[in-house]
Amino acid sequence: MSKTLTAPLAPGSVIGILGGGQLGRMAASAAAELGYHCHIFSPEENSPASEVSKYFTVANYDDEVALAKFAEQVDVVTYEFENVPASTAAFLIERIAVNPGPKVLHICQNRLREKDFCNSIKVPTTKYAEVTNRENLDRVVRDMGRPCILKTTEMGYDGKGQVFIGPDTDLKEAWKAVVGDRKKAETILEAVVDFRMEISVIVARSIQGACQTYVPVENRHKNHILDQTIVPARISQKISDRAEVIARHMAEEMQLVGMLAIEMFVTTEDEVLVNEMAPRPHNSGHWSMDACVTSQFEQFIRAVSGLSLGSVYRHSDAVMTNLLGDDVNGWEEILSDPSAKLHLYGKAEAKPGRKMGHVTRVIPRK
Repeated sequence: MSKTLTAPLAPGSVIGILGGGQLGRMAASAAAELGYHCHIFSPEENSPASEVSKYFTVANYDDEVALAKFAEQVDVVTYEFENVPASTAAFLIERIAVNPGPKVLHICQNRLREKDFCNSIKVPTTKYAEVTNRENLDRVVRDMGRPCILKTTEMGYDGKGQVFIGPDTDLKEAWKAVVGDRKKAETILEAVVDFRMEISVIVARSIQGACQTYVPVENRHKNHILDQTIVPARISQKISDRAEVIARHMAEEMQLVGMLAIEMFVTTEDEVLVNEMAPRPHNSGHWSMDACVTSQFEQFIRAVSGLSLGSVYRHSDAVMTNLLGDDVNGWEEILSDPSAKLHLYGKAEAKPGRKMGHVTRVIPRK
């Protein structure tokens, strides 16, 4: 029988986090401020999150002996990335509450399921179609029209696992670029959208069913990786309200307990289309650490541990910039600006495109 959390966790309780990256690190720090301990479960030794957590287990996500022991040592389980195997969440929820639940994880792990879910609750998305083999790709591209984008349904992020299909793109090469030499694979073809900007909305929902949304923000990318988040997004109040309504609707329909980050396109016709989602704190919400009463990480911990949600009041506007690879070497110059808020993730090696930290510059609202 699945376990659920029905009351707030008391201070001193232990929150289990699957994954040891920077999101887990910042969530664990927020948990400590609320009086909780964290137990990190990750295959990675010396992970960023383990450095700030009281407990950690180094084991694979399919190690049921280690998972069973982990479940005995925590009071609730959550995750800091959505590519935890669904079987891991299913195994754990028979022993301990998991927030967000396996249903949410199942939807958010797969681009096709995300789009199908949105369709089922009348949330608009980009035009899309499933593609399962090389021959099928020809027909689907012909029906959808070019340009379009072929993507893996799972495990892709920061532009990985996808290829743009333009007027002259060889479809055989496009298929190979996404799935390799496999003749059959589950992929998704998406129409290219004529959009003014990408925005994202982060929504949290408590065990009591209360929802709070952060203001929509504008995301700018370089080489498919988030470069800057501008707060608030430069959109009309009408579009902003619509985006927040969509986010709350999705959270409620999922029966979310936790946090959901939703990337959306604002088209040239002022439509709001959902692109992708993640059931956890999000890179585009880091600004909230310095510009809101309650950061996304505190809100995440509040939601998964059964507490009431905090205020999302924004006392400042902000621009958050990711530090990728060698950008982190400029830490001293960044800190010479007294208005800059620097956050480093404790990663041992700076690699090209790797998120090493971020810096937020806040502009107090008048």
